Amino acid sequence: MAAQFKLSNPIHFLALGFGSGLAPIAPGTFGTLAALPLVAVLLWLPVAVYVVGTALALITGVWICAKAAEDIGVHDHSAIVWDEIAGFLVAALPLALGLEFVNLLVDVAILFALFRIFDALKPWPISWLDNNLGGGLGIMVDDVAAGGAAAAVFLMLLLF
Repeated sequence: MAAQFKLSNPIHFLALGFGSGLAPIAPGTFGTLAALPLVAVLLWLPVAVYVVGTALALITGVWICAKAAEDIGVHDHSAIVWDEIAGFLVAALPLALGLEFVNLLVDVAILFALFRIFDALKPWPISWLDNNLGGGLGIMVDDVAAGGAAAAVFLMLLLF
């Protein structure tokens, strides 16, 4: 399946979520799990660092995902999970802003579940983005939208 990927290639290593995308089942979930240590570190830093780190993950992710997909000749291969990492950074933005629903661990679990639901089910307009945009942007944008949707639902939970 992913025999053409090379973990020794830094671009592939990142695109594969540090190897997590090679999980034989649910690579997107494992890719999201790989985001947790990054989120944990960024949450300890000022919110501006979190935002800049997320922006860098998003911007470089377009190129990382496009390059890895080009290298193996498969658009949005299931092992490419950098988009899940970047998408979960977007989902966890409310936590970086200091918004808490229950406590940090429960809130991370809620956001994780919401993100995975939106990423897996791809309700409209996420499905439209997934089906209509190509290249690295196409790989990234549906997960960014899923992260935004997860954050929005989390914020609604805070209000109610």
